[in-house]
Amino acid sequence: MSLSISGKTAIVTGGANGIGLAIGRHFADKGANVMFADMDEEGLAEQLGERGEGDPIRYFAGDLRQKLTLANLLSATLDAFDSVDILVNASRQVIKSDPLNPDDDGVEMLLEQNLMTSLRLSQLVAKRMIKQGEENEETNCVGSIINLSSIAARRTHPDLLAYSVSTAALDQMTRSLAVTLAPHRIRVNAVAFGSVMSASLKDTLKENSDYRKDIEQHTPMGRIASPGELAEAVQFLASDSAGFMTGQILTLDGGRSLVDPVAAPAH
Repeated sequence: MSLSISGKTAIVTGGANGIGLAIGRHFADKGANVMFADMDEEGLAEQLGERGEGDPIRYFAGDLRQKLTLANLLSATLDAFDSVDILVNASRQVIKSDPLNPDDDGVEMLLEQNLMTSLRLSQLVAKRMIKQGEENEETNCVGSIINLSSIAARRTHPDLLAYSVSTAALDQMTRSLAVTLAPHRIRVNAVAFGSVMSASLKDTLKENSDYRKDIEQHTPMGRIASPGELAEAVQFLASDSAGFMTGQILTLDGGRSLVDPVAAPAH
């Protein structure tokens, strides 16, 4: 088996900054064709520059919460690269919640952003992968879908009610789609991560310097992971080396979920 993803085509959402950008760039460095998707067109252009026909890196800007936008994203990917082999649902949002205030609990918003967008795009891309599989019956795997989840799905942190609920639902979505798509040779897995230096975490650390110490004290490995470390885990799940893995939630948290008390930060 091989970790190679060279020559494969990937869609990576949340690609304008932080973790999504890091995963997309890592995939491109490993020889994949990559369609970066995000609603932040300015951010995509700033990070990726001008791209044209024949370029292995392309980007698509639009509101991925809209079904038509998702269809246009898939069409743009097929126009650019003819197929899609990997989907990385890296677009996510973290907000503080007030569990007792229905006007400020954030649950509906994050279910739409973190769950439904990933589900709708996965359904759309899976149908295309199934079609590709019908044209190629020799390969063991015709597609891989990777969702980005969080250890917050398994921890109890009232201030992160909406995020915890949405990522727990994403984990169950991962398992359900894995069983549904397995006969079609499409694998579905997720990476549940702890503290990775995302764009939002960088902003949080700027506002609260003590937060870094709090995270490090509650992480057995005593540090925050780099986006590159998460990208390597995602690459593994996308590659043939994970060819018999599906429905799994791979944890990348420096041991944090092994020891976290309820009150510890789960970002």
